[in-house]
Amino acid sequence: MPSVKLKHHSPSDTISSSSSDSVRLLSRETLRISASLASPPVDDLPPHSPPSPDSQFLHSTLRLICCEEIDGRRFKYVAESDGSGRFKKNSVRAISLESPQTPFDEVGSFLRSYVVPEGFPGSVNESYVPYMTWRALKHFFGGAMGVFTTQTLLNSVGASRNSSASAAVAINWILKDGAGRVGKMLFARQGKKFDYDLKQLRFAGDLLMELGAGVELATAAVPHLFLPLACAANVVKNVAAVTSTSTRTPIYKAFAKGENIGDVTAKGECVGNIADLMGTGFSILISKRNPSLVTTFGLLSCGYLMSSYQEVRSVVLHTLNRARFTVAVESFLKTGRVPSLQEGNIQEKIFTFPWVDDRPVMLGARFKDAFQDPSTYMAVKPFFDKERYMVTYSPTKAKVYALLKHQANSDDILKAAFHAHVLLHFMNQSKDGTPRSVEQLDPAFAPTEYELESRIAESCEMVSTSYAIFKSRAAEQGWRMSESLLNPGRARLCHMKEEE
Repeated sequence: MPSVKLKHHSPSDTISSSSSDSVRLLSRETLRISASLASPPVDDLPPHSPPSPDSQFLHSTLRLICCEEIDGRRFKYVAESDGSGRFKKNSVRAISLESPQTPFDEVGSFLRSYVVPEGFPGSVNESYVPYMTWRALKHFFGGAMGVFTTQTLLNSVGASRNSSASAAVAINWILKDGAGRVGKMLFARQGKKFDYDLKQLRFAGDLLMELGAGVELATAAVPHLFLPLACAANVVKNVAAVTSTSTRTPIYKAFAKGENIGDVTAKGECVGNIADLMGTGFSILISKRNPSLVTTFGLLSCGYLMSSYQEVRSVVLHTLNRARFTVAVESFLKTGRVPSLQEGNIQEKIFTFPWVDDRPVMLGARFKDAFQDPSTYMAVKPFFDKERYMVTYSPTKAKVYALLKHQANSDDILKAAFHAHVLLHFMNQSKDGTPRSVEQLDPAFAPTEYELESRIAESCEMVSTSYAIFKSRAAEQGWRMSESLLNPGRARLCHMKEEE
């Protein structure tokens, strides 16, 4: 091959120049490899420290596969490939693209999660801030006044104003009430769960109310632990009170047919107060016979909880939350029809706790929860190039994950939820076609990557032909669908430009 000679240079100069270039190239490669060896691996980077652009792909085996945004924070997911270009299993790593939050920002985020609704200020109108400001001032003065009224009540029953015992009793009583208020405040962080899982939370609140009553009765057995037990009971009962108050309005709203929700609420509370007074009189008559405290409490608690369960089951809501959406889709896939409002509400599961993530379908899941194997993501991704979501199945967790893309709108979220249940329906079918329950899914018999692709392809075909039919039949039955009641996660897949 003829050498290219520079102008005014002899052949010897050319050879010398070529040798010098080779030395410089070798030196650069040596420095690059040394820097690579001295650099920490991606996993050792601080969780919130943004790596430099060069350090992200310093190893030639790392490839960018996905970007994600959650609550304004962006992440890149990289995976390691072997020499043949295939991805290694369980090699997905997350890299934060945001600088770490300052302690003040973290405290601010923590406080906002308790005192303002999700999506604030866009989720409320402009009158919310002045209303809550004056409400906070009102409760400030009311709390301060409560200390003096408590002391006055104690003095009126014979406790001396200058007695240290009177002050101790007053302080203990105030601490008990204060602990209850703290519990009420902490549970308020459940936020939007009061909107879409109100039946489950209402019944859970009644369970907590009985638990608090049981703790109060326990003070008779250990009077020296009165203050801690009374504080614990008050915390639990105030949490139950928050649940009851927060779910009351949506339930009464379901009964009102016009602009009479105020009248319906007032009459409902009146019925509750009348029944409460009658129960009080009944307990006074029983207590005169000195019945067994444990037996009486057990019988009354059973009656209370049975009535609470039937109370929430009797409510017919027109909206599809996660539980009722599951009932509607499963009925549609098995019988071809959507249950009526009465049937859907009766079949809704009440004995579930919204804060426990043990559901077989996760809507709006994070990428790291849905995909541990990068090759699975690359195999599933082409099926959803034209959709604003994607679904997959995790054999190890026996769950279907629906991931939402950044442009997903309300209908896309509903379609993603429907597709996730369709895929779960296919995954619950054994090889011979007989149905299996979610509890019977064994990770040892997990589908192969090819079988997963095949079932996802089947689900895509079914969704393309049946989703519109499902929406139409649900509307005919009177169901109102909203993606917010399905409680989608806040993670979104971002637009990604592939980098080499």
